[in-house]
Amino acid sequence: MLKIQTLNNISVAGLERLPRNAYEVASEISQPDAILVRSAKMHDMEIPASVKAIGRAGAGTNNIPVAAMSKRGVPVFNAPGANANAVKELVLASMFMASRNIPQALDFVRKLDGDNKAMNEAVEAGKKKFVGFELPGRTLGVIGLGAIGVKVANAALELGMKVYGYDPAMTVQNAWQLNAGVRQAVSVDDLMSKSQFVSVHVPLIDATRGLINADRIKLMQKQGVVLNFARDAIVDERAVLEALDNGQLHAYACDFPSNALKGHPRAICTPHLGASTAEAEDNCAVMVADQIREFLEAGNIRNSVNFPEAVLPLLPGKTRICIVNENVPNMVGQISTALAKHALNIADLLNKSRGDLAYTIVDVDTDVPASVAQELGAISGVLATRIIPAS
Repeated sequence: MLKIQTLNNISVAGLERLPRNAYEVASEISQPDAILVRSAKMHDMEIPASVKAIGRAGAGTNNIPVAAMSKRGVPVFNAPGANANAVKELVLASMFMASRNIPQALDFVRKLDGDNKAMNEAVEAGKKKFVGFELPGRTLGVIGLGAIGVKVANAALELGMKVYGYDPAMTVQNAWQLNAGVRQAVSVDDLMSKSQFVSVHVPLIDATRGLINADRIKLMQKQGVVLNFARDAIVDERAVLEALDNGQLHAYACDFPSNALKGHPRAICTPHLGASTAEAEDNCAVMVADQIREFLEAGNIRNSVNFPEAVLPLLPGKTRICIVNENVPNMVGQISTALAKHALNIADLLNKSRGDLAYTIVDVDTDVPASVAQELGAISGVLATRIIPAS
C-alpha cells in the first residue's frame, strides 16, 4: 500500500485517480511515499525520508524546497497548463476592466445616494468621467509564451487586437498552439515599445525579478496597461505606482494586492484568483495525481521542475531499477558493471540528464536482490535508488 500525504484540500477529482486498493491518502499520515500540495509552505517543514516525490497541484513551486529535494533525489512535479484557461479568462477580464474603467465606475455607483431621480441625475452627470476605449486595433505584448501566454495571445487576436509575443525559450509544442497572426518581438524592450497592453507570463527567477521596471515602462505607448498574473516580484511595484501617478500608465492589473496598490484608483487587484476556478483545481489535481502515480508505479517522470523528462514503457515481467545520481561521467558504466556482476541481464535502459541531475531507468529480466539496490546506492554520486518489482 502506497501512502500519500495531502497538505491542502486537493480536489476530489484528483484524489479519485489514486485507487483506494493501492493507495492510502490522508492529511495526517506517517512515512508517506509522496506529498500532494497546493499552497502550503514547505520550506520550514520536516519532510520525511520516506518521501519519494512531491506533487504541486498548480504551476508555481515557490512554496516547495526544490533545491533541497534535488539533493535528496526527490522529483518535484507540477501541473503546467492545467490552469491556463482560468488565468487567461482573468487576464481578459482585467483588460476589459482597465479599458472601460469598470472598477472606478462600480465604486462611483456604490457611493451614490438619494432617491432614484437623484441617482439618475448623478449617473448622467458623472458617467463622462469613465469614458474608456475599445480593444480592437490596440496592441498587446505577451512576455512568455507557455501554456497561459499562448492562450492569452490567441484570445487577444480573436478580439481584434494586434499581438506581439516574446519568449526565447518557447517549446515546439507551444509554438504549434500559437496563432500564426502573433508577431514576434526580438526582445523585451522591443515588445514594450510596440505595446499599449503588456501581459507577463514567466516564472519568477533571478532573471525575471523586476523584469518590468521604470525604464521599460517608459518604452510603452502612453496610457499603457500592465497585466501581471504570474508573480508579484516580476513587476517593480514602485515603478508602476510612479507611472500610474504621472500618466504613463492608464492601469495596472495584478493578482497580488499590497497596501500600496489596494487604495490606488488605477490599480486593479484581485486576491490571487488566477487558478481559483473549480475546473482549474480539478485539472491541476488530476494532472499531478496521474504524474505521481506513474512515477511511484512505473518510475516515469513527466512535468518535473527539477528532473529530466524520462518515460520508458514498463513491460510485464520486468523488474525496474530507478536511479537518481549526480550528472557525472561513467555513472551508467558503473551501474551496468554492478548489474553484470550479479548476472542481471539488462532488457532496456534509459538515461536522461538535466543540469546537475541524471536519472536512469533500467529494466531487467529477473528479480533484483535487496543487496544489489544497496550496492547501487553506495556508488559515489548516487542520490536515490528504487526497485519496482515485476507485475
